[in-house]
Amino acid sequence: MSSSLSRRAVLSGVAASLTAVPALAQAPAGLRMLEARPGKAPLSGARETGILGFDGNTPGPVLRYRQGDELAVRFVNKLDRPATIHWHGLRGDNAMEGVAPLTQAPVAPGASFDYRRKLADPGLFCYRPSVYGATPELMGRGLKGLLLVDEPTPLAADADLLLVLDDWLLDEAGQVVGGFEDPATARGAGRIGSLVCVNGKAAPAAQSFAPGARVRLRLANLSNARIMVLSVTGAQPFVIAIDGQPCEAFEPIRRSVPVAPGARFEMMFDMPETEGAKASLTLRGQNGEDRDLLVAAAKGAKAIKRPPIAALPQNPALPPEIRLADARKVDLVIEPRKSGSGPAWTINGAPTKAYDGPALFKAPRGGAVTLGFVNRSGVALAMHVHGQCMRLLHDLDDGWEPYWRNGVIIPPGKTKHAAFVAESPGKWAIHDDILEHEAGGLATWFEVV
Repeated sequence: MSSSLSRRAVLSGVAASLTAVPALAQAPAGLRMLEARPGKAPLSGARETGILGFDGNTPGPVLRYRQGDELAVRFVNKLDRPATIHWHGLRGDNAMEGVAPLTQAPVAPGASFDYRRKLADPGLFCYRPSVYGATPELMGRGLKGLLLVDEPTPLAADADLLLVLDDWLLDEAGQVVGGFEDPATARGAGRIGSLVCVNGKAAPAAQSFAPGARVRLRLANLSNARIMVLSVTGAQPFVIAIDGQPCEAFEPIRRSVPVAPGARFEMMFDMPETEGAKASLTLRGQNGEDRDLLVAAAKGAKAIKRPPIAALPQNPALPPEIRLADARKVDLVIEPRKSGSGPAWTINGAPTKAYDGPALFKAPRGGAVTLGFVNRSGVALAMHVHGQCMRLLHDLDDGWEPYWRNGVIIPPGKTKHAAFVAESPGKWAIHDDILEHEAGGLATWFEVV
């Protein structure tokens, strides 16, 4: 990533085209063409890695809209395997979810599919394939990108940064290691790569801003399995949105946030006012093996002093409260299978048939649902509920956290509860966002009727 990231660079995407491809016929008026095809990327510097990417790049182009726009994309599959586009984090419109085989058939090689959906909520989302059993390899080879829907009146800031955080498992020649169907990985922590990248380049990324400049930092963890504990040093961050939904601005404990695969966080902070001072985004590792992902230096003339950091407007489409006493209560007791062929995980004591099996439950539209995630394994889970915004419930009382989530991290041997109000009719996936777990059977679905 270059030393500065302009608005033009953000609008054009976080990766430049690396391969020459023949021109295609234009899509019908109003439709944007988006291809899945092989490409090459300089992930680790001089050596190029063979990847699969949207428009041949990883991450793919940033798709940027304003609230109320229609997303209209013609997805063209130029791979040698089926794929889809799943619009991760968006509420509603089940037919456009892109989850195969639950909501659509996978798009065959050489075929296309038109996605059209209203972008009712502003926020940071992402797009990626969702083909049961194949998603880990499609994502692990690079198919991923950001979807940004701007609010009508953005918060005042001097810089607006978009960061795709990712990790890669490469061999000595700098190529992606295979073995995506390894049973041990499916039962364990998932596929963790040693090369950590920011916007498709080896970390850390370097930036410079005016002393005292206000920075809006929007980040997404698009790795297959790595749960990232991220800390800001050298500045005081305020979280202003989580998983695409605004929240009251708050200072995270120890200036750190846990970011599961698929999760998105937005933060604002002011740069140090001393020339040469630095603010960093750091990935915390075990045994103190931390690594910087972003290093921002204060440089140049001081920025104009701004008022205290404020919150984004709350989403009026989400309910002000959830009537927990009236909620449909559903538990998912999750355990790894110790032996045998077939799915690596069980839910409520039985191997699942994932999206081909029966619905775990049905909920009336407008009805409240409480999900209990009971983790009886030795690894963390990152359970994700499609199409809904959830409140994470308190462990010791009947309250909830003051922000909305698409997913919940469940530590080993622990139980977490989340609640939501069922909104749009259709079939909605529930799965572990650690993609090797999902492909190993940690997936089911429910229906809103």
